[in-house]
Amino acid sequence: MTSSSTRRPLALASYSLARAVSTALTLALTLALSLTACKGDVPGALTTSSATSALRIEQQVLASSCTFSSCHIAGGSGAIASGLFLNGAGALSAMINKTPSNAAAVAAGFKLVRPGKADSSLLYLKLLFDTTMNHSGLYGGAMPLGGPSLSLGQIEYVRRWIAAGATVAGDALDTMLLRDRTIPVTGPPYVALAPPAQGTQLAIAPFSVNPAFEREFFSYRTIGNAAPMYVSRIETNMRPGSHHFVLYSFNSATPVGVIPAPNTIRDLRNADGSLNFTTAIAMAFHVFLAGAQAQRSDYTFPPGVALKLPAGAAVDLNSHYVNPSPAQVTGEVQINLHTVDSATVVHEAYTLNMNNLSILVPQGRDTTIVKTFPVAQTTSIFMLTSHMHAGGLRFVIRIAGGARDGELVYDNNDWAHPLTKSFDVPIVLLAGQGLTSEVTYHGDPNRAVTFGLTSTDQMGIIFGYAW
Repeated sequence: MTSSSTRRPLALASYSLARAVSTALTLALTLALSLTACKGDVPGALTTSSATSALRIEQQVLASSCTFSSCHIAGGSGAIASGLFLNGAGALSAMINKTPSNAAAVAAGFKLVRPGKADSSLLYLKLLFDTTMNHSGLYGGAMPLGGPSLSLGQIEYVRRWIAAGATVAGDALDTMLLRDRTIPVTGPPYVALAPPAQGTQLAIAPFSVNPAFEREFFSYRTIGNAAPMYVSRIETNMRPGSHHFVLYSFNSATPVGVIPAPNTIRDLRNADGSLNFTTAIAMAFHVFLAGAQAQRSDYTFPPGVALKLPAGAAVDLNSHYVNPSPAQVTGEVQINLHTVDSATVVHEAYTLNMNNLSILVPQGRDTTIVKTFPVAQTTSIFMLTSHMHAGGLRFVIRIAGGARDGELVYDNNDWAHPLTKSFDVPIVLLAGQGLTSEVTYHGDPNRAVTFGLTSTDQMGIIFGYAW
């Protein structure tokens, strides 16, 4: 699970030094990009309307990188999630001194564009693919989503515009930067997680995701534990491009014939994009154990609390990758289950999985859907997180019933990187009390949206841990 802590980003290294290092390493990629410039644009070329530095960024950087895949245009998934419409004149002025939607960025005091301070401007930070120099995913994935990165010159041009005061008038910046198509070195290559010192590692070996396709599949694995194991920490690690990873078990009512064969890949969609019903049937019997939407996550249970897995445990690994690019990409996942001795466990944790299946978002109308989930016994909740798809604008959780009825305990407005909120003092619910989800969804201008399994459908799930 993602952490809700924040930290300040490191400043981008010297432009001239980074450019010198990158040139030798990325010559081939630079050539490839020059052959595929968006809409045939010549990088750095002037148009009659490119009279200011701000307009140059809007036309020659944002329009060719952030809107060509329909991300940050009206109705696009990026625009819905962030509120950023990056096509057309005025895109930059709308970001100046505007508060971001990402909770961690707000806590750090960032603005989308803070005039004079690039290192406090989320627009600039989101362009840095090197996780040793930017936010390491804390404020959402680097952009453009799925890559490739903007060039060093484009990024430097944006930085200088912000540093110079982010004015919408004037054209004093060096336009030669926009002609530099050198792609930055993006830090060390993807590195798999090392297995835990005590516990077990489950992994999905590298797999392919076809162009313009989203691949979601399951793989059933036996852990091989002869005795119960107590999980006190969960790490996940994924290659870029993942929509989510979830670890499930099956409930006690699962028919024997539904339990999958181990160590096989069960795709949710066939090659033509149609639903694989055999795979979908098994999903009705899943019990959530752990999950993440961030590329790297690390969640540690409170002292004395651990998630118990019975002897002979088996789990279903669920990986979902979205590939909007024209090239095949590779996915890969590891999850580490760190364990402790049973003698150290005071409370045995279990998972919350409160799923609203009754979702209907009318065409063209933003809609808030409210659902209450009562508990059958005294429940002490020490962690909450949420799950919704692109188009999910806000996910609120309130206490239902008792002295704290209606109290807001969770508020998240980033569907792609949901807040994980831990409670030092657990939320105690008595039998008959519960949690209420209030989820606001964007109304798709072209169709009604209902509950479903694909990224263009919707979900509204409260996940968490309790004892």
